[in-house]
Amino acid sequence: MLRELGVSPPTKAERPSILKQLIGRYEHYLAVDRNLSPNSIANPLRFARRFLTEIFGRGRLKLSTLRAPDITAYIQRHVRDHGPFFTRQLVSQTRCFLRYLHYKGLIDTDLSLAVPKVARWRFSTLPKHLPAAQVRQVLQHCGRKTAMGRRDYAILLLLARLGLRAGEIVKLRLEDINWDNALITVCGKGGDWAQLPLPADAANAIAQYLRHGRPQCDCRRLFIRDHAPLDGFRYSTAISKIVQRALERAGVASDRKGAHLLRHSLATEMLRNGASLDEIGEVLRHRSSDTTAIYAKVDLAALRALALPWIGGCP
Repeated sequence: MLRELGVSPPTKAERPSILKQLIGRYEHYLAVDRNLSPNSIANPLRFARRFLTEIFGRGRLKLSTLRAPDITAYIQRHVRDHGPFFTRQLVSQTRCFLRYLHYKGLIDTDLSLAVPKVARWRFSTLPKHLPAAQVRQVLQHCGRKTAMGRRDYAILLLLARLGLRAGEIVKLRLEDINWDNALITVCGKGGDWAQLPLPADAANAIAQYLRHGRPQCDCRRLFIRDHAPLDGFRYSTAISKIVQRALERAGVASDRKGAHLLRHSLATEMLRNGASLDEIGEVLRHRSSDTTAIYAKVDLAALRALALPWIGGCP
């Protein structure tokens, strides 16, 4: 601030470190060559920085010394202490960064081939979800007497009623709500826009937050952080944290605690109430019916009915 006022002399320009220069070039590649959005760039940069910092430490950044055993050992060190979601992210982002290094000629060998694969069989697991009673319990235990409580309650309702993704919540703007026609415009995966009906309880919760919770600021994002700088959320992980805190307050135990838990819960409840997979895919805005097919496994009544004739015909 003093430098901007001219009171303090300007600082001497420091040359960025080799690591910062490399990360900066990788960021430019992701933004320009691959045309990724700022939200999509943050995760690859974080994993690339972690990889370089751990492999080289405070020593010289000499990429030519990288070998395949270094890559394999790095992955193995981290997968022991993390779950499958982090492991898939680690493997995918490390592989992408190593491909970039080879593409730019910074390493002679394509070391992305040395990154181990994560075993993941299609449809091998059930989607984690909460029963409708527990979803109501989570919503009821969200305090609405504070500004942050009103904000979190509105977010939870959008997740539970419309099945929005965490990233879609982050990108919501004030202009995206059509109050006259009770509609909300959502920017989904790949920049696809969709207009959805806004449920009355969600609309009321958003209105209460705007009137009695949202701080005054120039940001046009719908939901604002509860601490300075007063701006919208930077990452979708913030929405997952809100869901995690809500589960803890309500005393609801769940193996999965992210924002997608409520999206899966909505789909499962729709299926149990007689909705077809096509209808569920339309609500969740799936691009492919294969994505929606995973919810067929939670329709246990239909699976039992299908299995009974086979069981009865066994000798």
